[in-house]
Amino acid sequence: MTFKPTRMEAAAGVVVLAQLGLAVCTARFGSTGPVAMHFDITGAPDRWSDRIEAAGVILVIAAITAACAGAMAFSLRTSQPDAARRRGLTIGMGIILAATGAVALLPFILATPSFAPEQAGRMGGAFLCLILAIAGAVLGKVPPNALVGVRTPWSLNSRLSWDRSNRLAGRLFFWGGLIGLPVSLLLPPQVAMGGVTAAVLLIAVYVVVESWRVWRADPDRRAV
Repeated sequence: MTFKPTRMEAAAGVVVLAQLGLAVCTARFGSTGPVAMHFDITGAPDRWSDRIEAAGVILVIAAITAACAGAMAFSLRTSQPDAARRRGLTIGMGIILAATGAVALLPFILATPSFAPEQAGRMGGAFLCLILAIAGAVLGKVPPNALVGVRTPWSLNSRLSWDRSNRLAGRLFFWGGLIGLPVSLLLPPQVAMGGVTAAVLLIAVYVVVESWRVWRADPDRRAV
């Protein structure tokens, strides 16, 4: 039987191969001097290593990408899930590929010869905003499932609550991520990271309350 990969399986293969390529480029062409690998709350480097460790981190990320995407693809092929679960698995795989693809760029950038370590603190907030925007772009389209989405006791017992709370979270994360991306590059690192963290927590609380409010007003709700 001829194996024909789906679009998401092909995308996963491309992302993993790209990450492996980044690892090779980092090990071969990365900075020959110290490479900042960890930063304190102010964005200042507090642990240094070399390009080989940076390449190793990318390899670990590639392995995580392959394992997570492979498990989801295997589930899609073998368990014959219903349409909602299939769509949730597909969207979840897309989020994982986008997030791990973005994260793999961090050690690659840190190891480039022209990179200035003092820039890294601002990059952390910017990358987090990028991941939030990616997740927000698809969150509103997620049907009820066991893997991704706004899963509260109320959204799980009301389709109306699920749809509205996920659409709300998707819009807030998407636009918040897009707005925060350039802003975080202009702020001090501790302010940027603190602001992003506070925004995520506020959005989470607001969405949970909204899921309860919509559930309470839904005549077709199930008891919690």
